[in-house]
Amino acid sequence: MAWFSKKPRISTRQEPSQEEPSRMQGLWAKCESCDEIIYRQELEKNWMVCPHCEHHHPWTARSRLAGLLDPDTFEEFDKELEPQDPLGFADSKKYKDRLKSTRKNLGENDAFISGVGRIDGHQISVGCFLFEFMGGSMGSVVGEKVTRVFERAHELKCPALLFSASGGARMQEGIFSLMQMAKTSAAIARFRTGNKPYISVLLHPTTGGVAASFAWLGDIILAEPKALIGFAGPRVIEQTIRQKLPEGFQRSEFLLEHGMIDAIVARKDLRTKLGQVLGLVG
Repeated sequence: MAWFSKKPRISTRQEPSQEEPSRMQGLWAKCESCDEIIYRQELEKNWMVCPHCEHHHPWTARSRLAGLLDPDTFEEFDKELEPQDPLGFADSKKYKDRLKSTRKNLGENDAFISGVGRIDGHQISVGCFLFEFMGGSMGSVVGEKVTRVFERAHELKCPALLFSASGGARMQEGIFSLMQMAKTSAAIARFRTGNKPYISVLLHPTTGGVAASFAWLGDIILAEPKALIGFAGPRVIEQTIRQKLPEGFQRSEFLLEHGMIDAIVARKDLRTKLGQVLGLVG
Protein backbone atom coordinates (compact mmCIF):
# COMPACT_ATOMS: atom_id res chain seq x y z
CA MET A 1 0.00 0.00 0.00
CA ALA A 2 1.34 3.43 -0.92
CA TRP A 3 2.24 5.74 1.92
CA PHE A 4 -0.28 8.38 0.79
CA SER A 5 -3.19 5.97 1.04
CA LYS A 6 -2.48 4.89 4.59
CA LYS A 7 -4.95 5.97 7.21
CA PRO A 8 -3.55 8.55 9.67
CA ARG A 9 -2.68 7.22 13.09
CA ILE A 10 -5.24 8.28 15.68
CA SER A 11 -3.70 10.17 18.55
CA THR A 12 -5.03 9.56 22.04
CA ARG A 13 -3.68 12.91 23.23
CA GLN A 14 -6.35 15.60 23.21
CA GLU A 15 -5.25 18.65 21.25
CA PRO A 16 -6.37 22.02 22.65
CA SER A 17 -9.12 23.70 20.69
CA GLN A 18 -8.14 26.87 18.81
CA GLU A 19 -11.06 28.65 20.40
CA GLU A 20 -10.07 27.55 23.89
CA PRO A 21 -8.14 30.41 25.52
CA SER A 22 -4.72 29.67 26.93
CA ARG A 23 -4.31 29.85 30.69
CA MET A 24 -1.43 32.27 30.10
CA GLN A 25 -3.41 34.54 27.80
CA GLY A 26 -3.62 38.08 29.14
CA LEU A 27 -1.01 37.55 31.86
CA TRP A 28 1.74 39.36 29.95
CA ALA A 29 1.94 42.61 28.01
CA LYS A 30 4.52 43.92 25.55
CA CYS A 31 5.68 47.52 25.99
CA GLU A 32 4.88 49.63 22.93
CA SER A 33 8.12 51.58 23.35
CA CYS A 34 10.92 49.25 24.48
CA ASP A 35 9.35 45.88 23.49
CA GLU A 36 9.99 44.44 26.95
CA ILE A 37 7.59 41.74 28.12
CA ILE A 38 5.95 42.81 31.38
CA TYR A 39 3.81 40.89 33.81
CA ARG A 40 0.41 42.58 33.37
CA GLN A 41 -0.32 42.65 37.09
CA GLU A 42 2.96 44.51 37.63
CA LEU A 43 2.07 46.96 34.85
CA GLU A 44 -1.35 47.67 36.34
CA LYS A 45 0.16 48.10 39.79
CA ASN A 46 2.51 50.68 38.27
CA TRP A 47 -0.45 52.69 36.87
CA MET A 48 0.14 51.27 33.36
CA VAL A 49 3.62 52.81 33.15
CA CYS A 50 6.44 50.59 31.86
CA PRO A 51 8.92 49.91 34.70
CA HIS A 52 11.78 49.66 32.16
CA CYS A 53 11.39 52.79 29.98
CA GLU A 54 8.64 54.81 31.73
CA HIS A 55 6.39 54.63 28.67
CA HIS A 56 2.81 55.61 29.56
CA HIS A 57 0.36 53.01 28.30
CA PRO A 58 -3.39 53.72 27.99
CA TRP A 59 -5.10 53.82 31.37
CA THR A 60 -8.85 53.39 31.71
CA ALA A 61 -10.87 56.36 32.96
CA ARG A 62 -12.26 54.63 36.02
CA SER A 63 -8.83 53.34 37.05
CA ARG A 64 -7.45 56.85 36.61
CA LEU A 65 -10.11 58.42 38.82
CA ALA A 66 -9.72 55.68 41.43
CA GLY A 67 -5.95 56.17 41.49
CA LEU A 68 -5.86 59.97 41.57
CA LEU A 69 -8.83 60.87 43.79
CA ASP A 70 -9.01 60.37 47.54
CA PRO A 71 -10.40 56.90 48.33
CA ASP A 72 -14.20 56.60 48.36
CA THR A 73 -14.79 60.28 47.54
CA PHE A 74 -15.89 60.03 43.90
CA GLU A 75 -19.61 60.45 43.32
CA GLU A 76 -20.65 59.97 39.70
CA PHE A 77 -23.32 62.13 38.06
CA ASP A 78 -25.19 62.08 34.73
CA LYS A 79 -24.53 58.39 34.15
CA GLU A 80 -28.04 57.95 32.74
CA LEU A 81 -27.39 60.22 29.73
CA GLU A 82 -27.21 58.24 26.48
CA PRO A 83 -26.37 59.48 22.96
CA GLN A 84 -29.05 59.37 20.28
CA ASP A 85 -28.88 59.17 16.49
CA PRO A 86 -30.41 62.49 15.33
CA LEU A 87 -29.13 62.14 11.74
CA GLY A 88 -29.87 58.45 11.22
CA PHE A 89 -26.18 58.16 10.32
CA ALA A 90 -24.68 55.06 8.72
CA ASP A 91 -21.26 54.35 7.27
CA SER A 92 -19.95 50.77 7.29
CA LYS A 93 -22.33 50.29 10.21
CA LYS A 94 -25.38 52.13 11.51
CA TYR A 95 -24.50 54.63 14.23
CA LYS A 96 -27.20 53.33 16.56
CA ASP A 97 -25.85 49.79 16.16
CA ARG A 98 -22.30 50.98 16.80
CA LEU A 99 -23.45 52.70 19.98
CA LYS A 100 -25.33 49.62 21.13
CA SER A 101 -22.38 47.26 20.64
CA THR A 102 -19.89 49.67 22.23
CA ARG A 103 -22.11 50.20 25.28
CA LYS A 104 -22.50 46.43 25.63
CA ASN A 105 -18.75 45.74 25.36
CA LEU A 106 -17.60 48.50 27.72
CA GLY A 107 -20.54 48.79 30.09
CA GLU A 108 -20.47 52.59 29.61
CA ASN A 109 -23.13 54.83 28.07
CA ASP A 110 -20.72 57.25 26.39
CA ALA A 111 -17.13 58.47 26.17
CA PHE A 112 -17.09 60.62 29.31
CA ILE A 113 -17.39 60.09 33.08
CA SER A 114 -18.20 63.02 35.36
CA GLY A 115 -18.80 63.61 39.02
CA VAL A 116 -17.49 65.15 42.22
CA GLY A 117 -14.54 64.00 44.31
CA ARG A 118 -11.59 65.15 46.40
CA ILE A 119 -7.83 65.32 46.00
CA ASP A 120 -5.87 65.82 49.24
CA GLY A 121 -9.15 66.90 50.81
CA HIS A 122 -9.88 69.57 48.19
CA GLN A 123 -13.31 69.21 46.60
CA ILE A 124 -13.37 69.24 42.80
CA SER A 125 -15.83 68.78 39.98
CA VAL A 126 -14.10 66.26 37.74
CA GLY A 127 -14.52 64.62 34.35
CA CYS A 128 -12.52 62.09 32.36
CA PHE A 129 -12.71 60.82 28.79
CA LEU A 130 -12.95 57.14 27.88
CA PHE A 131 -10.81 56.90 24.77
CA GLU A 132 -11.84 53.27 24.34
CA PHE A 133 -15.42 54.47 23.62
CA MET A 134 -15.31 55.40 19.92
CA GLY A 135 -11.94 57.11 20.28
CA GLY A 136 -13.20 59.41 23.03
CA SER A 137 -15.13 61.34 20.39
CA MET A 138 -17.30 64.24 21.55
CA GLY A 139 -20.97 64.04 20.66
CA SER A 140 -23.90 65.94 22.13
CA VAL A 141 -24.01 63.86 25.33
CA VAL A 142 -20.25 64.23 25.96
CA GLY A 143 -20.58 67.98 25.40
CA GLU A 144 -23.51 68.14 27.82
CA LYS A 145 -21.61 66.20 30.50
CA VAL A 146 -18.54 68.42 30.10
CA THR A 147 -20.78 71.49 30.41
CA ARG A 148 -22.30 70.09 33.59
CA VAL A 149 -18.83 69.61 35.10
CA PHE A 150 -18.33 73.40 34.94
CA GLU A 151 -21.90 74.19 36.01
CA ARG A 152 -21.53 71.89 39.01
CA ALA A 153 -18.18 73.46 39.91
CA HIS A 154 -19.79 76.91 39.73
CA GLU A 155 -22.64 75.83 42.03
CA LEU A 156 -20.31 74.16 44.54
CA LYS A 157 -17.76 77.00 44.30
CA CYS A 158 -14.94 74.51 43.73
CA PRO A 159 -12.25 73.99 41.05
CA ALA A 160 -12.92 72.02 37.86
CA LEU A 161 -10.60 69.26 36.65
CA LEU A 162 -10.77 67.56 33.25
CA PHE A 163 -8.71 64.70 31.81
CA SER A 164 -8.91 64.85 28.01
CA ALA A 165 -8.12 62.02 25.60
CA SER A 166 -10.08 62.31 22.37
CA GLY A 167 -10.00 62.08 18.62
CA GLY A 168 -12.25 65.14 18.42
CA ALA A 169 -15.86 65.77 17.46
CA ARG A 170 -18.00 62.71 16.67
CA MET A 171 -18.65 62.77 12.93
CA GLN A 172 -21.75 60.59 13.24
CA GLU A 173 -23.57 63.53 14.89
CA GLY A 174 -22.46 66.18 12.40
CA ILE A 175 -23.22 69.78 13.40
CA PHE A 176 -24.62 68.60 16.75
CA SER A 177 -21.13 67.51 17.78
CA LEU A 178 -19.42 70.64 16.43
CA MET A 179 -21.76 72.88 18.45
CA GLN A 180 -20.39 71.30 21.63
CA MET A 181 -17.19 73.30 21.12
CA ALA A 182 -19.08 76.56 21.58
CA LYS A 183 -21.31 75.15 24.31
CA THR A 184 -18.47 73.93 26.51
CA SER A 185 -16.44 77.12 25.96
CA ALA A 186 -19.44 79.23 27.04
CA ALA A 187 -19.79 77.06 30.17
CA ILE A 188 -16.15 77.80 31.05
CA ALA A 189 -16.78 81.54 30.66
CA ARG A 190 -19.70 81.34 33.12
CA PHE A 191 -17.65 79.20 35.50
CA ARG A 192 -14.84 81.77 35.58
CA THR A 193 -17.13 84.40 37.08
CA GLY A 194 -16.76 82.43 40.33
CA ASN A 195 -12.96 82.94 40.40
CA LYS A 196 -12.16 79.24 40.77
CA PRO A 197 -9.45 77.54 38.66
CA TYR A 198 -9.95 75.09 35.83
CA ILE A 199 -7.16 72.50 35.57
CA SER A 200 -6.88 70.75 32.22
CA VAL A 201 -4.82 67.55 31.97
CA LEU A 202 -4.01 66.53 28.39
CA LEU A 203 -3.54 62.82 27.79
CA HIS A 204 -2.50 60.85 24.72
CA PRO A 205 -4.03 61.71 22.32
CA THR A 206 -5.92 65.01 22.64
CA THR A 207 -6.90 66.23 19.19
CA GLY A 208 -9.64 67.70 17.01
CA GLY A 209 -12.58 69.64 18.40
CA VAL A 210 -11.74 68.76 22.01
CA ALA A 211 -8.24 70.26 21.69
CA ALA A 212 -9.75 73.23 19.81
CA SER A 213 -12.16 74.06 22.64
CA PHE A 214 -12.22 73.33 26.37
CA ALA A 215 -9.01 71.26 26.57
CA TRP A 216 -6.87 74.30 25.73
CA LEU A 217 -8.87 76.73 27.89
CA GLY A 218 -7.53 75.63 31.26
CA ASP A 219 -6.11 78.13 33.72
CA ILE A 220 -3.45 75.51 34.37
CA ILE A 221 -2.63 73.02 31.60
CA LEU A 222 -0.72 69.84 32.42
CA ALA A 223 0.19 66.96 30.12
CA GLU A 224 1.52 63.42 30.35
CA PRO A 225 4.93 62.65 28.77
CA LYS A 226 5.04 62.20 24.98
CA ALA A 227 1.29 62.80 24.59
CA LEU A 228 0.10 63.69 21.09
CA ILE A 229 -1.72 67.02 21.38
CA GLY A 230 -3.04 69.20 18.58
CA PHE A 231 -5.94 69.95 16.26
CA ALA A 232 -5.14 68.12 13.01
CA GLY A 233 -2.67 65.26 12.74
CA PRO A 234 0.93 65.89 11.61
CA ARG A 235 0.42 64.10 8.30
CA VAL A 236 -2.62 66.26 7.44
CA ILE A 237 -0.68 69.44 8.29
CA GLU A 238 2.32 68.40 6.20
CA GLN A 239 0.07 67.67 3.22
CA THR A 240 -1.66 71.04 3.64
CA ILE A 241 1.37 73.34 4.08
CA ARG A 242 3.69 71.09 2.01
CA GLN A 243 6.50 71.41 4.51
CA LYS A 244 8.28 68.97 6.78
CA LEU A 245 7.32 69.46 10.41
CA PRO A 246 9.93 69.62 13.22
CA GLU A 247 10.86 66.45 15.06
CA GLY A 248 8.41 65.70 17.87
CA PHE A 249 5.88 68.24 16.60
CA GLN A 250 2.63 68.13 18.63
CA ARG A 251 4.18 66.08 21.41
CA SER A 252 3.88 67.45 24.94
CA GLU A 253 7.65 68.09 25.20
CA PHE A 254 7.60 70.27 22.06
CA LEU A 255 4.54 72.16 23.33
CA LEU A 256 6.15 72.79 26.73
CA GLU A 257 9.25 74.17 25.04
CA HIS A 258 7.06 76.57 23.04
CA GLY A 259 4.94 77.72 25.98
CA MET A 260 1.71 75.94 25.06
CA ILE A 261 1.41 73.96 28.30
CA ASP A 262 2.51 74.68 31.86
CA ALA A 263 4.12 71.39 32.87
CA ILE A 264 4.67 67.76 31.91
CA VAL A 265 3.85 65.48 34.83
CA ALA A 266 4.55 61.75 34.97
CA ARG A 267 1.55 59.68 35.94
CA LYS A 268 3.06 58.55 39.24
CA ASP A 269 3.58 62.21 40.24
CA LEU A 270 0.24 63.57 39.03
CA ARG A 271 -1.76 63.13 42.22
CA THR A 272 0.92 64.94 44.24
CA LYS A 273 1.13 67.74 41.66
CA LEU A 274 -2.64 68.20 41.56
CA GLY A 275 -2.74 68.34 45.35
CA GLN A 276 -0.06 71.05 45.33
CA VAL A 277 -1.85 73.08 42.66
CA LEU A 278 -5.20 72.85 44.44
CA GLY A 279 -3.54 73.86 47.69
CA LEU A 280 -2.15 77.00 46.02
CA VAL A 281 -5.04 78.14 43.83
CA GLY A 282 -8.06 76.05 44.84
